[in-house]
Amino acid sequence: MQTSPDGHAYPAHWEADVVLRDGGTARIRPITVDDAERLVSFYEQVSDESKYYRFFAPYPRLSAKDVHRFTHHDFVDRVGLAATVGGEFIATVRYDRINADGLPASAPADEAEVAFLVQDAHQGRGVASALLEHIAAVARERGIRRFAAEVLPANNKMIKVFTDAGYTQKRSFEDGVVRLEFDLEPTDRSRAVQWAREQRAEARSVQRLLAPGSVAVIGAGRTPGGVGRSVLANLRDAGFTGRLFAVNKALQEKELDGVPAYRSVRDITEPVDLAVVAVPAPYVPEVVAECGVHGVQGLVVVSAGYAESGPEGRRLQRELVRQARSYGMRIIGPNAFGVINTSPRVRLNASLAPEMPRPGRIGLFAQSGAIGIALLSRLHRRGGGVTGVTGVSTFVSSGNRADVSGNDVLQYWYDDPDTDVALMYLESIGNPRKFTRLARRTAAAKPLVVVQGARHGGVAPLGHTVRPTRLPYATVSALLRQAGVIRVDTITELVDAGLLLARQPLPQGPRVAILGNSESLGLLTYDACLAQGLRPLPPLDLTTAASAEDFRRALAQALSEGGCDAVVVTAIPAVGETSARDAALAEALRSASAEAPTKPVLVVHVELGGLAEALSAAASTAPQAAAPVPGAADAPRTPAASAPPASRPPGPPGEGPTAPVGSAPVPDRRLIPAYPAAERAVRALAEAVRYAQWRRDAAQPGKVPEYEDIDEKGAAAQIDALLARGEGLTLGTEEACVLLGHYGIDVRRALPAPTPDDAAQAARTLGYPVALKTTAPHLRHRADLGGVRLDLADEEQLRRAYTELTDLFGTPQELRPVVQAMAPRGVDTVVRAVIDPAAGAVLSFGLAGAASELLGDTAHRLVPVTDREATSLVRSIRTAPLLFGWRGSAPVDTAALEELLLRVSRLVDDHPEVVAVSLEPVVVAPHGLSVLGATVRLARAPVRDDLGPRTLPVV
Repeated sequence: MQTSPDGHAYPAHWEADVVLRDGGTARIRPITVDDAERLVSFYEQVSDESKYYRFFAPYPRLSAKDVHRFTHHDFVDRVGLAATVGGEFIATVRYDRINADGLPASAPADEAEVAFLVQDAHQGRGVASALLEHIAAVARERGIRRFAAEVLPANNKMIKVFTDAGYTQKRSFEDGVVRLEFDLEPTDRSRAVQWAREQRAEARSVQRLLAPGSVAVIGAGRTPGGVGRSVLANLRDAGFTGRLFAVNKALQEKELDGVPAYRSVRDITEPVDLAVVAVPAPYVPEVVAECGVHGVQGLVVVSAGYAESGPEGRRLQRELVRQARSYGMRIIGPNAFGVINTSPRVRLNASLAPEMPRPGRIGLFAQSGAIGIALLSRLHRRGGGVTGVTGVSTFVSSGNRADVSGNDVLQYWYDDPDTDVALMYLESIGNPRKFTRLARRTAAAKPLVVVQGARHGGVAPLGHTVRPTRLPYATVSALLRQAGVIRVDTITELVDAGLLLARQPLPQGPRVAILGNSESLGLLTYDACLAQGLRPLPPLDLTTAASAEDFRRALAQALSEGGCDAVVVTAIPAVGETSARDAALAEALRSASAEAPTKPVLVVHVELGGLAEALSAAASTAPQAAAPVPGAADAPRTPAASAPPASRPPGPPGEGPTAPVGSAPVPDRRLIPAYPAAERAVRALAEAVRYAQWRRDAAQPGKVPEYEDIDEKGAAAQIDALLARGEGLTLGTEEACVLLGHYGIDVRRALPAPTPDDAAQAARTLGYPVALKTTAPHLRHRADLGGVRLDLADEEQLRRAYTELTDLFGTPQELRPVVQAMAPRGVDTVVRAVIDPAAGAVLSFGLAGAASELLGDTAHRLVPVTDREATSLVRSIRTAPLLFGWRGSAPVDTAALEELLLRVSRLVDDHPEVVAVSLEPVVVAPHGLSVLGATVRLARAPVRDDLGPRTLPVV
């Protein structure tokens, strides 16, 4: 462990890998005494102008005294950070703690002077902005609350770094110098700025992998059939629009399958943007080093033998990622299936898929290569029975997900003009808190459908290094739905939902019209709608004699009615020659649906292959052309409401239309998805209805209310004092009540009763009627076991109850009885909050009692909770009717309950040291509520979380 000259330990947790504005990576770490030579070398490469801006005078070289000053830090009052690429400095930042007079100081002084220097070749990459985020986080950790910086007026770039950061600041001008002062407390604006920069940088890093100008396949053997040779052939056959190179140490030829061949990537005289690595794992480090020196921007590593193979492979995987990031490269893989981009501008098939998917508007992400193959295959075959031509915009199979993850791909898809619907197969979520944040933003712009594998095993696949979560799968699923994610359980449902969302507009409500030529199939569809919570209208039976014109009229009539939000058409095959009838029926349905382009139409068919093809053919096989939507690169698309790209090549002969999926409903070009079973169609429609409702709700987000009686500083002081006693502290009853009281949460007083006389004295203090309760762990909150006696009106009843409890359950020392004043009658509920190591702070609510616990009837929301979310939380449990006057009972005060939820949310959001809160029971009466029991647990807050500076996951 390194130490500073002043004896402070080297803060290894300050080290971080970050993605820069152009998509490359850099490593940020503290500067130490060992960096003298690196600092001098770095300074020599800085222009005279930049040196002048830093020191306000010509400063051609650093003196020995300067070098000592800039490399010797105590990591408390003097801190220096460097951004490095390839182990060399590209930028530095430092702060020095000062007092009110601007002189060097120590704590409790809470201001510091900050200064940057960025190598000219790396200016404009967002290095200074990333360093500012990290040095600000370090300063806050060391008790510094404010930065001051002096900048020459001509140094516009650095002034912009400070002013654009989003912190609350003050600006002044004196003696020809601009002085900036800004608080380091994160604000809504600073977080928004940080997340916007994160999105642009991570999206750009994925774009460099999916749209390279040149690709080298390293490990392309001379013998056909190997992995590298197959990827090379797939790239060539897809018509990759950039330069393609084959690399293999054993190659003597100048060409391989018509592709220029080299023995090393170093021998290629042209730039290489992307390298596909297909060599055995022991040779990968040498390849990565050569790629880094050559300036390769990213790697797709299809090589296996890493974390999926055991502990040694996991070590090799960590080293692989560290090595690649040190050169500014990002990695897809290892053990990856590859990547695909069907854009006619790129036509990239850097994968093991032998055929290029049809171009389209659906983005696919799969952590499993096998599932990736299944997804591509189903979409190629029209979704395993789902009709209509399906197209893919981009496909990423991440393998072990050591670096580039689903979060990065979401960042790319968010404003990708070629993607309207995102489908994801996930086996693990490395950072659920960040994924939920990104998913919420993405889902507000375009549908995101997710199926999660390995969800019941509790263990992530061997190749995936993720933080464990203590939350059950149902809770994680509920939190994802809260973020707008369309959660499905199978690959079939993933494709079914994705096709509907890509081809049809979102329904405006749950009212569904059903019509068709089979009464039985109509009734099945009706029942399926009810089971999914939809509101179906009585099915319209057209009889088996119905013609295509009968279908057209019935569909047009249903779509024209105001009480209908979507239509499901059921069809069974006719006897005899069907191809002409199928084509006529498909054209009739298309014609009618085109008259109401704002309402979705689905078809349920029974083994009717002809209709499947006919519905596809009804949209024509010619490529569509339309002018791009102005500003499409900035404004994310919504399904069925965006323009198709300017041009798109036709698909393979006989494969159906290549009309853009999710494009604006053009009267004679509308695709209608068809399903082989009513349940599949209705499930997809129900997901679309729920998603559309979420979109409408998200358009009017709630607020986190402010309460004047909250004493945040008082709570912080108490928490600091309590944690000074040690880590992992469960508060006593009095301490918990005081802490909760700072947030306006009153806990009904309970007095210990170790003897009958103590119980009688407690009752006299509190006043009758009282309750006598045991607090032993095995009986706590278990009224069903008989450990509670209620409505004790006098001392005689109290003493008799005391004797009954001790006779039944044991000695007072074992039972730990307490006496509590009776609360008004109401509904017993439970409010909990917990800090999950992966998901973050989660607020939970349910009714008290064994029945609710047995059925898992608990609802969850991510903290901080808004007023709208608190309202929905109370109403989302299945037993919610008990709160609203079920069977003639009096409705309880849900407004008071919602306020309690919001106060608990504020407590754990304001103080991450509060890692667990349990209020049980909370009796909600017709007027007001009573908190009868409370447990609070404290622990030191994690140094970094999703609210900290931008950083890539630690490997």
